[in-house]
Amino acid sequence: MPVELPAPVAELALHQVAIRRSHAVLGRTESPWLFPGGQPGRPISAWAMGERLRKLGIRLAEARSTALFQLATELPAAVLARTLDIDITVAVKRQRAAAGDWGAYAAEVSRRNSEA
Repeated sequence: MPVELPAPVAELALHQVAIRRSHAVLGRTESPWLFPGGQPGRPISAWAMGERLRKLGIRLAEARSTALFQLATELPAAVLARTLDIDITVAVKRQRAAAGDWGAYAAEVSRRNSEA
């Protein structure tokens, strides 16, 4: 399925497609995956991708926590839980911790619907 990416990210993705290599073969691969894994036709595992990111200095837990915190300030807990497939009690706790105002979210959705 095609995905539309903003310009800076699209350029990085296209560069990755041009240089991607599979661990299963020594040369370039014609894999459909942006990040081919060690087995032909399979993507890289979550663990291996995490290792690559850690070597680049990207801390996944911190990045995930920050993103979740930001979303919790912008979305109602029910929408957050459904969107991220997390338990509603976790979403409610995150929203309370982030002091998210989902009343403002409802007003924004209502405003958008009235403009359409």
